[in-house]
Amino acid sequence: MEIELARTAGFCFGVKRAVDTVYEQVEQHREDKIYTYGPIIHNEEVTKDLAKKGVEVIDSEKELDAVDKGVIIIRSHGVARDIYKKIQEKGLTCVDATCPFVKKIHRIVEEESKKGAFIVIIGNSEHPEVEGIKGWAGKQVIVVQTAEDARQFQLKDAEQRVCVVSQTTFNYNKFKDLVEIISKKGYDVIVLNTICNATKERQEEACEIAKRVDAMVVIGDKRSSNTQKLFEICKNECLNTYYIQTLDDLDMNQLRSVETVGITAGASTPNNIIEEVQNNVRINF
Repeated sequence: MEIELARTAGFCFGVKRAVDTVYEQVEQHREDKIYTYGPIIHNEEVTKDLAKKGVEVIDSEKELDAVDKGVIIIRSHGVARDIYKKIQEKGLTCVDATCPFVKKIHRIVEEESKKGAFIVIIGNSEHPEVEGIKGWAGKQVIVVQTAEDARQFQLKDAEQRVCVVSQTTFNYNKFKDLVEIISKKGYDVIVLNTICNATKERQEEACEIAKRVDAMVVIGDKRSSNTQKLFEICKNECLNTYYIQTLDDLDMNQLRSVETVGITAGASTPNNIIEEVQNNVRINF
């Protein structure tokens, strides 16, 4: 059997930076309680390991209210402006591990909102990154996820400027399709493609591999938005595409009749999990 591992599989720059930050803080603040606002990344194996080291996850402002002291680490997805304000008001130590590419979107929507623009965020409204971006965009903001959402978008003031940004991990081709629908409405639209280059490269490489293999394995947490997008892209090109979190989820029998297998992984998948899957597929076949 021939195995092709995607060059772009695994931790991206922003995720690696965030994970490294938490481990560094654990070492530096042995006497202090360490919290992350939301899981630092969408990977159950990583969050389990951090929990063993005493790191707790805060999932809401209500839980943040109950914290009296300690270190609060902002996750790679970023948070709304109000969360920073609350951490400061409570006198807690804040360590910001927000991905720099997400931070850039925060600055864009904040500045464009102040100029009077209506902000359109293309992405998943329930994703923490998008929730965070909304928290910097003022009151005139909407999230567009589907073609129907884009078709229904309408301004009360047809002369108002529209600023379109994207969740960093959104499907690039879908982004272009949704932008086209919005652009045809005749508004004064500025489009800023804020999809991270690493995401675009990962999606394009996965698509090319999936086209030429008999089976495709996509590794990542079930909550990971970018891994879900990878799975959709690969499934469109290769019917035998399997979405797994760890080696335990992979049914080796599904690969016994194939000659070529492609492997890719989401941006929040640790290298040790990728290597374990790759090595076991190679050994068993």
